Amino acid sequence: MATTTTDALWQVTHAERAALARDLATLTPEQWRGPTLCGAWDVEQVTAHLTAAASVGRWPWIRSMLLAGFRPDVHNRRRLAEHLGASPAGTLDRFRAIARLSVAPSSDLPAYLGEVVVHAQDIRQPLGIPTRPGLDALLPVAEFFVARNFTVPSRRNGARLRLVATDAPFTAGEGPEVRGTLLALVMCLAGRAAYLDGLEGPGTPLLAARIRPAD
Repeated sequence: MATTTTDALWQVTHAERAALARDLATLTPEQWRGPTLCGAWDVEQVTAHLTAAASVGRWPWIRSMLLAGFRPDVHNRRRLAEHLGASPAGTLDRFRAIARLSVAPSSDLPAYLGEVVVHAQDIRQPLGIPTRPGLDALLPVAEFFVARNFTVPSRRNGARLRLVATDAPFTAGEGPEVRGTLLALVMCLAGRAAYLDGLEGPGTPLLAARIRPAD
């Protein structure tokens, strides 16, 4: 497993936020209202969520969770609403303003890098935006996702499977093999079934059953 320093993780996080900001600057008003892979949230709401996530340290996060009755959905909705601008342009300005912050509720920095990586693709994939996160961002996220359930049940999704990246030095787990790009693996570990088409191997049906919504 590769080791990544705290400074390096923050540098990659800042770079991924900047790349997303550049993509967001090209969107039309209609695209800002478009669907994402993140449930019912549109592009502007996902952007505001990322601003909120990058703006809260340990004690404000604990206080917010207490006031939300330890209900993450309530916490997320309240913080998202705080960071919406009066227009998409205002929301983008707020996101740009936090792009270089190094603030997180805990020391689990790969998880917070994962927030940026996954939510950026939640926005890009439905819009057909070709930008992809770099391997320097994807590798620490993939390693964290197979080791722990944190903001997503990623370890559970990948359990008893052998995950093999076809474009990066990454393998993990034992069991029926699932092969594909590291981005597809990361996004499926995060529960994004839209990326299943990028995977193959005998373990793929089991992974699909875990992350596809029930009919």
